[in-house]
Amino acid sequence: MNKTFKIYAVIFIVVMIILALFEVNKKETTDWRKNFNTNQKSPFGLYVFDAEIKNLFKNKIKKTDQAPYDYYDENKKETHNILVIENDIDTQSWNKILNEVSKGANAMLIVSDIPQKISDSIGYYDSKISFEDENVLKLTDKKYQNDFIKLDKFPSGKGFTYIKPGVEVLGKTVEKNNTDQANFIKAKFGKGNIFVHCEPLFITNYYLLKPGNVKYAQDVFSYLDDKETIWFAESNSKKSQFFMRFILSNPALKYAWWILLGGLVLFIFFNAKRKQRIVPIIEPLKNTSVDFVKSIGNLYLQEGDFHDMMAKKAQYFLNKVRLELLIDTQNLDEEFAKKLQLKTGKPIEMINEAIVYIKNAQNPYATVIKEDLVKMNKLLDEII
Repeated sequence: MNKTFKIYAVIFIVVMIILALFEVNKKETTDWRKNFNTNQKSPFGLYVFDAEIKNLFKNKIKKTDQAPYDYYDENKKETHNILVIENDIDTQSWNKILNEVSKGANAMLIVSDIPQKISDSIGYYDSKISFEDENVLKLTDKKYQNDFIKLDKFPSGKGFTYIKPGVEVLGKTVEKNNTDQANFIKAKFGKGNIFVHCEPLFITNYYLLKPGNVKYAQDVFSYLDDKETIWFAESNSKKSQFFMRFILSNPALKYAWWILLGGLVLFIFFNAKRKQRIVPIIEPLKNTSVDFVKSIGNLYLQEGDFHDMMAKKAQYFLNKVRLELLIDTQNLDEEFAKKLQLKTGKPIEMINEAIVYIKNAQNPYATVIKEDLVKMNKLLDEII
């Protein structure tokens, strides 16, 4: 385990400990966004409404994520009900809805922002009528006077400030410090009717799960005829196609994903510094002297010229004596032997024996054998 790996390991462990501490001390947070998503269990999602809508409409409900323009282009319907809840619908689709209403369909629009196309067609305007933190939604019909909803979390405060004659007010927003303002109306359009409720919070999870609030929702939808209802729900296909949706929607997987990304960033950061370029291995020049000597030795052995080899060995030895021991080698006599014995400290017998071999090597007429070469080589190596 090298030093760099140990550093990475320590950093990773520290990061994991910090994230674990954050997770332990983390307080559960509530998503208060007004998403109006049928798959969301957050306070302002429509999960509960989607689960109970069949009972609410006595199984006469059909949910589709098609745009109204495409749906009616493919399907021909008899008189029916239309339900739209906070759906961003294009102009052509609104035209289709108005066309169906003019033929006798009833449309229930539960939206906080009324499209200009609808507003211009049935003759009313909407705006922000309240900035209070709390208000109460009530219906104007006396038979529903005991059914109401108190909005205590982020009411939109939307309502109708101008209503043309012929438009019936079905519900109002009641506040302590303001006069009652219309929030639920009915307008005749052709052979059908358009119902508009500008506070969609009353069908969200948070309010439907409160005791007594379901009755208000039932009263609102009771204005629709007992016919098949087409619910144009907003499609979530765009979100579902995102490959990270499942990971990011799961807290454990989301933290694992961020830890992985953090680890990769740390790895890249610590490896971003420039590393030394790999140094190429250069083979050193070979000393061929030894190979040369071996080749020459093998040549002499093959030729069997031991005398010449002894002569060269003797010549090399005497040259070394002259250079290193500074002894004259012209005469290999008794005086030479004594000087060599004094300089080397070797026995005089060994030196005299070596001199004999040297003289034989220098004598071109002397007869020598392989054993003489070996013996002389050994003696000269021992002397110096």
